[in-house]
Amino acid sequence: MHIGLVGLGKMGNNMRARLRDSGIEVTGYDANPAVSDVASLAELASTLPAPRIVWVMVPAGDITAGVIEELSKELSEGDLVIDGGNSKFTSDFANEKLLGGKGIKYVDAGVSGGVWGKDNGYGLMVGGSAENVAMAQPVFDALRPEGPREEGFVHAGDTGAGHYAKMVHNGIEYAIMQAYGEGYELLEARSDLIKDVTGTFKAWQRGTVVRSWLLELMVLALEADPKLAEISGYVEDSGEGRWTLEEAINHAVPMPAISASIFARFVSRQGEGSPTMKAVAALRNQFGGHAVKKA
Repeated sequence: MHIGLVGLGKMGNNMRARLRDSGIEVTGYDANPAVSDVASLAELASTLPAPRIVWVMVPAGDITAGVIEELSKELSEGDLVIDGGNSKFTSDFANEKLLGGKGIKYVDAGVSGGVWGKDNGYGLMVGGSAENVAMAQPVFDALRPEGPREEGFVHAGDTGAGHYAKMVHNGIEYAIMQAYGEGYELLEARSDLIKDVTGTFKAWQRGTVVRSWLLELMVLALEADPKLAEISGYVEDSGEGRWTLEEAINHAVPMPAISASIFARFVSRQGEGSPTMKAVAALRNQFGGHAVKKA
């Protein structure tokens, strides 16, 4: 199998490597010629066998829309475009309409795994017709973690469902990180009693009901900087949490935990000394390579 991959940043470059390791031929295009296999999207399209599959892994919004519009001019009827970025699910409807007008198929894919995905695999949530998803199933199977397919991959529904599922996933992620951060601050506040904060988090990794991969990443961050002295408590948000809240309001679904976690990030930008938000910033850096501000 031979596919095209547009966008070779932190995620895309690792995905290209994992696919190649699984025996899938990948031709990658990036605006940075130092990492790109071809010089243009037109050249990318010309290298792929028909029917062509092109995975788009660029920043959501105008950049993704621009790439898909250009691909609509370079690809042909029967080809398939997959948007694997963190796009808002409503953009999938516009993408499908644009491509579908030329007979080009479309699938949206929510991707979780961050900078660790190359070795661990990526959790995948996809939306689109059964026929379109089946066309790319070998690609999804190469990217997902080892083990039962249903534990790392879901065909969540029709177009938009993949990004919708990823949006909710990220909203939940916000709340979990906030809880770990608040727990860290309280443990630090009782340093007269708790003498090993890092060890306490580490001891929760097996057997406890709060164990998770995010907990493991919290331990890695604390082992590198137990007091998180090198990191600011300034925490960005990348959009999915806000979209989750928008949907919650639209459907009258109460989300006190997720909403509080997002508002806490807003507060963090008004002052950078919060131990809780230092922990949240450290977690974002651990799983996604997101930039942090130095203290």
